[in-house]
Amino acid sequence: MARILSIACLLFTIISLNAQKKEFSVLLYTKTAGWHHESIHEGVTAIRKLGEEHFFTVDWQEDASRFNDKGLENFDAVIFLSTTGDIFNEEQQGALERFIKKGKGFVGIHAAADTEYEWPWYTQLVGRMFRIHPTIQTAKLQIKDSKFPGMQSFKDGQLWTEEWYQYNEEKVTGLNYLMSVDEKTYNPKANWGRVAGDGMGDFHPIAWYHNFYGGRSFYTGLGHMPATWEIKEFMDHLFGGIYWAATGKGL
Repeated sequence: MARILSIACLLFTIISLNAQKKEFSVLLYTKTAGWHHESIHEGVTAIRKLGEEHFFTVDWQEDASRFNDKGLENFDAVIFLSTTGDIFNEEQQGALERFIKKGKGFVGIHAAADTEYEWPWYTQLVGRMFRIHPTIQTAKLQIKDSKFPGMQSFKDGQLWTEEWYQYNEEKVTGLNYLMSVDEKTYNPKANWGRVAGDGMGDFHPIAWYHNFYGGRSFYTGLGHMPATWEIKEFMDHLFGGIYWAATGKGL
């Protein structure tokens, strides 16, 4: 009888844990209408693992039709993982605008800044848009805000290997910068014929956040290479952004 009771208690505990409401829920979106990053696959796996480790749900989608009021109503944030190009029609754009206006969150990773250039609201949501990048190189990070969730793992001057995006001008005021890259430690020059770049100068931002349109937006330019998704500092950085965007907590 004691053995039966023990098994029953164990089953009850397992069922209770499974029935607990997760901390929050995110829609992970990876649709591309341009360049498709190889690292998207590693990114999906890593973000799902973050969900398991930190008790939040991750719903991975590439179907733009999910972007309607009903399809988004149960999510606390959306994550755009290296999306590219024109990925929404006007109705879907409107749904995302209403989602953010309700106080929800947005997380943009790497090529999320290479998406929907002709949609002014989206460019303001992200904050800055991608212009060009040189070849992958190692450079030194410059930490601007170590108090934001997840930034504690980085060290100022830490070496990091990345496809260093160069961004256009700010699309909105009030961006809070978390991290930049020291252009003196790598060669920022790039020329693709139709567009060229010599870097961004003394201040070359890589990650930032801001409150926007009633909701929250976090962006990081890191995450190009598949191997990056196995680095603890990056995953701490990303979870900090997801946590803040989804809950508004952590500051």
